[in-house]
Amino acid sequence: MKKITILAINARHIHSSLAVWLLAQGVAQFARRKHDVRVVEANINQSDDEIADAAAARSPDVIGISAYIWNAAKLPNIMKILRRRLPGAVIVLGGPEASHNADFWLKKGADFVLSGEGERKFAALLDELAGCKPLNDAPAADFVDPFTEDCIAALKGKIAYIESSRGCPFSCAFCLSGGDAVRFFPLDAVKKQLDKLAAADVRIIKFVDRTFNANAARAYELIEYIISLDTPNSFHFEAAADLFDAPTLELLATAPPGKIQLEAGLQSFFAPALAAVARQSDLAKAVENLRKLILTGNIHIHVDLIAGLPHETLADFMDSFDAAYSLGAHTLQLGFLKMLHGSAMRENEKSIIFAQQPPYEIISSPWMGAADLDILRLTENALQNTYNKGRFLRTLQYVLPASGLRPFALYRALGQAAPKNRMPLEIYAEKIYGFCVKLPGVAPDLLLGHMICDWMGMVKGVNMPIFMKIGGRQQLDMVKRAAEETFGRKIRRNEAAILPSGKGVFVDSESRDPVTGLYKLHFH
Repeated sequence: MKKITILAINARHIHSSLAVWLLAQGVAQFARRKHDVRVVEANINQSDDEIADAAAARSPDVIGISAYIWNAAKLPNIMKILRRRLPGAVIVLGGPEASHNADFWLKKGADFVLSGEGERKFAALLDELAGCKPLNDAPAADFVDPFTEDCIAALKGKIAYIESSRGCPFSCAFCLSGGDAVRFFPLDAVKKQLDKLAAADVRIIKFVDRTFNANAARAYELIEYIISLDTPNSFHFEAAADLFDAPTLELLATAPPGKIQLEAGLQSFFAPALAAVARQSDLAKAVENLRKLILTGNIHIHVDLIAGLPHETLADFMDSFDAAYSLGAHTLQLGFLKMLHGSAMRENEKSIIFAQQPPYEIISSPWMGAADLDILRLTENALQNTYNKGRFLRTLQYVLPASGLRPFALYRALGQAAPKNRMPLEIYAEKIYGFCVKLPGVAPDLLLGHMICDWMGMVKGVNMPIFMKIGGRQQLDMVKRAAEETFGRKIRRNEAAILPSGKGVFVDSESRDPVTGLYKLHFH
């Protein structure tokens, strides 16, 4: 019996890996020989030595590693360390970063690189290494349930991932998932997996389906089942907003607040850019459906844009940004084009200059120069550290119309004036105030009042910056007493504040909006 370690190196501690548990269960389900398989999960914030120590802990004969753009930069050194510590071990790489760049990884020290789906392939390779004759033609992977007791235990406190389908009906040039027919897994089996995860100690359950609602009737049935589950978990889907039909929109409107999160990749509002990357979407329908979903107020909506697509200039992207921002989604992700190995974009678009190290992000193109992209990165810094984190939302909602600035112009200017890089939040708040108070049309007292309310609602009683502390002790004590009468319990002094108008405000630290994550405010 061979000892096998399957190693995942996740992007963050809170993340988990679906792939390694699928591989482990694939070995249990398809291998012809008995293998002793152990899963090890690490994250990129750990040192290479620490990760290698965990992988080498029981001197495995074979080490399988899932390679992705977020961990690829660490893998050559980790493999080098493993070679020193386990000179006889076989190293097998799989995952999207290895599948489309096999020669590179074989030169870097991998013994084998598996391309594509691995559940059966990895099991077959282990059998061959154990002396079994190779199969002439390994069939495609059947349905595998990765959620064993060990897997569920490892998910504690983390984000869990699940897939109900594999493949994508679209063929966007920047993506690796399209081009193949979508394979849908048995609904009854997926529901049983959901039952396991709903009972597990996990924060969010994310579907990795590239287009969750590619089959409208199937999506409806799964959403209906999820709504019926008695669980505090949130469920996250990546969906094509234009494919939602009326019955599904009506069903989504009945979901308990915060139970469902939807991510819709719009990518751009510029038609030539969408055409250049073969993006098939009814943009008008997508916008109409997103507005309906946002209006219900019960679902966290996340929309994506990609900067650097062919033919889209900085001016064009500004228009896309403003159009996307006007939807009022809870998150607007400003991402940057990545030229992934195996993507049609990397193979066919030779005019784009991009980093040669993962994640292969765009450096410049004929349509967007390096200076333009620098502007967008500063804009993204401001957007990510305010709007996307639910910070200073009242302030932003006031400042935009008061100043007359377009959304992109505001975030661009904020990003240039006050980039946030590891600074404490109270210092960042002071910089935001200093920036906003100089804008035309902004009244200092109104601005300060909005910022105080934002602070109270987003951080729940953390001491506010000194510039927000106004009013006397006696006045603050009156507001605190009013809060305690309202709640019927004691509150901390920093859960109450005085506004420039003279009004008091206090926060209910036990009432948090399940969609926005903000705490409820009361005024006195």
